[in-house]
Amino acid sequence: MPKRILIAVKNYFTSADNLLLALVLSACVFGILMIYSATRSYSNPDTYIRTHTLAMLIGLTLYFIFSLIDIEYIAGRWILLLLFNVLFISTLFFWGVEGDTGNKNWLRSPIGNIGIQPSEIVKISFIVLLAKQIDWLNSTRNGINAIGSALSLVGHFVMIFGLILVSSRDLGSGLVYLAIFIVVMFGSGLKVYWFLLGAAIIGALSPTIWSNFLNDNQRNRILGPYFPDIIDPTGVNINWQANQSKLALASGKLFGQGYMQGKQSQSPNLPFKHTDFIFSVVGEELGLVGCIAVIAILFLIIVRCIYVGVQSKNRMKFAICLGISAMIAFQSFENIGMCIGLTPVVGITLPFFSYGGSSILSITASLGIVSGIRRHT
Repeated sequence: MPKRILIAVKNYFTSADNLLLALVLSACVFGILMIYSATRSYSNPDTYIRTHTLAMLIGLTLYFIFSLIDIEYIAGRWILLLLFNVLFISTLFFWGVEGDTGNKNWLRSPIGNIGIQPSEIVKISFIVLLAKQIDWLNSTRNGINAIGSALSLVGHFVMIFGLILVSSRDLGSGLVYLAIFIVVMFGSGLKVYWFLLGAAIIGALSPTIWSNFLNDNQRNRILGPYFPDIIDPTGVNINWQANQSKLALASGKLFGQGYMQGKQSQSPNLPFKHTDFIFSVVGEELGLVGCIAVIAILFLIIVRCIYVGVQSKNRMKFAICLGISAMIAFQSFENIGMCIGLTPVVGITLPFFSYGGSSILSITASLGIVSGIRRHT
């Protein structure tokens, strides 16, 4: 029996994407270290690191499980995936709980206050289902550029996007889905004129969306980074979080103030430093060198996902890898942009590095799918 186990393990690592696994493990360990430092000034700091470590271990288990499964099998159960997406997000209408950002995007257990964010988990099944839909339309219809095909794809996205906004008003998560949809559609060959038409429709609807679907706080958060003298001339209201983040980053200079030695990071001045602004903790304590290391790891993971998709020579699997890489890329860009004052603060986590069970579960599980695509190519 032990010999059979050793042979099975050897066969797994022979066919698995060991480079991707090494990058995932590096990011997980790096993230744990930074969360540990960021939470030292909190009451009961060990609770955060225990919770995140447990979620990370479960996520790595899911990584290995998904890497063993051919995604064709899961995608073939597309009706179940669609029902799961709709029903899981719809639970927020009945049991949704507000998080730190004020959005009703959490489900929490009455025992132990265990929470899960449906929009994080559904990202994976949304990407798989979207890729399956694209493959089916290209195989049985006139391709995704036919009017009926394009409308069905847009309808699929609008349904999920609308459910998220209406049930939780979580604009940040909605933007991630939008980025995934745009990148996957472009990479799958949707013609440019469809994007131009979509941009025109969004432009026409934007005044209505701006006035009726966003509250004053959300509108000010969007405009804050670009019109600071108008929205927050004193810098202590909407832009206060971003200003504290930039102060922490600037004080880190090239090599940082030292691990667990950051003045902002080890004080209450830096808000949400274990979640939204973990990159600022890296910058203050490890300096520009630490920031480059974080960006390099994330960049290599994104490139590896695209590479695996291209090498698969399979339309659906390529779309899945592209969607996962788009998810990681957009979240990384938006989170780092928040920390440096380039993008609005909308509560998007930095993959692997921000504290959050739902986030680490969805990221590691999705990369397990990429590893599985590599194994079954």
